[in-house]
Amino acid sequence: MWDDKDEQIKSKVVCSDELRDEIDNGVRNLKSYIEKEYRLVEKENVTKDWLKTTVDKYYNPKKYFVPEAVEIKPIFQQLLDEFLLKHKLSEVRKKNFRVICRAMMRYELFVRTIKRGQKSFALDIDTVTADTLHDMHDFLENEHIYYKKYPAIYEQIPEKRIPQPRGKNTLIDCFCRIRTFFLWCHEKKKTTNRPFDQFRIDECTYGTPVYITLQERDRLFEKDLSDHPQLEIQRDIFVFQSLIGCRVGDLYRMTKSNVVNGAIEYIPRKTKEGNPVTVRVPLNEKAKAILEKYKDCESKKLLPFISEQKYNDAIKRAFKLAGIDRIVTILDPLTNEEVKKPLYEVASSHMARRTFIGNIYKKVKDPNLVGALSGHKEGSKAFNRYREIDEDMKKELVSMLD
Repeated sequence: MWDDKDEQIKSKVVCSDELRDEIDNGVRNLKSYIEKEYRLVEKENVTKDWLKTTVDKYYNPKKYFVPEAVEIKPIFQQLLDEFLLKHKLSEVRKKNFRVICRAMMRYELFVRTIKRGQKSFALDIDTVTADTLHDMHDFLENEHIYYKKYPAIYEQIPEKRIPQPRGKNTLIDCFCRIRTFFLWCHEKKKTTNRPFDQFRIDECTYGTPVYITLQERDRLFEKDLSDHPQLEIQRDIFVFQSLIGCRVGDLYRMTKSNVVNGAIEYIPRKTKEGNPVTVRVPLNEKAKAILEKYKDCESKKLLPFISEQKYNDAIKRAFKLAGIDRIVTILDPLTNEEVKKPLYEVASSHMARRTFIGNIYKKVKDPNLVGALSGHKEGSKAFNRYREIDEDMKKELVSMLD
């Protein structure tokens, strides 16, 4: 099961997430502990017996301390693992946290590599300061550059994907998660340190949600894609998603059992852990026709899904072939500047959800009613971005000045 190069269970091995986490985290914690002890010992004392004793000390700390001794302080990585184990998080959020955890471990290696006098640097829950966080912010913002300059770091703590430039919102999300970890440590009395009291996290900036009109949706649905049969399937899935308004993760988990008495019923994964509410969305005739078209598809899945990335690529191609090229203004996620692009370039699975929400919200202007269909929790700030006045309404208002 073990991958010597990546120092983890092989990604293709079939095993439970619990076993994978137990082994991967166990090895990582042991390795971090040995490295920490190595930095503290005189190098001439490093022998086979030293290593044997160090490993035994890790697993049996009570053998090496008198009862009155202070309990051994957990290392930063151990606290992160304990946080993920004990803090209530969905599996998706745990995966997102693990990505950030690995980035923080790479930050440790980065500091040891490039900063003079810091060869023994290690993140410590008690000594992290606002300055440390600013330095870490710089690392995360420029990690795509450091990946090329210091490849050895990424050989030790690899990622499946090559680091890409992170935009402002992504960095804000990263540090909100790191702050959650520090607050948990403070709450559980693991530390008295509160570095985020002096480290300000900005609010995420979003543009007005971009979505297609009902007329554009119908043009897409009616476009003859018989020469592109696989593309036609994904186009139909996009239209179906725009008719039920769910997130793509919830869509991909759906099976035929989610169809109940002429409606789709599901519990949104994003809110499942906190306040699980069953969302029920009645199916209109278009949605029923799409399900009927693919009722004989293999497997228990609701529709013939492909990977999310290929799904997004297919959506863009279908938009372009259908001539949906209206120019829209969006915020560039990296520069946070306004840019203008044709719709087919910004189309994605999430646009299906925005299309559902935006077009209903235009007609009812009731966030709680729309939220009951979209799975947003009551009082969600997301609806603030849909409170734009419709273009036709704007024209009517301006015409009053004639």
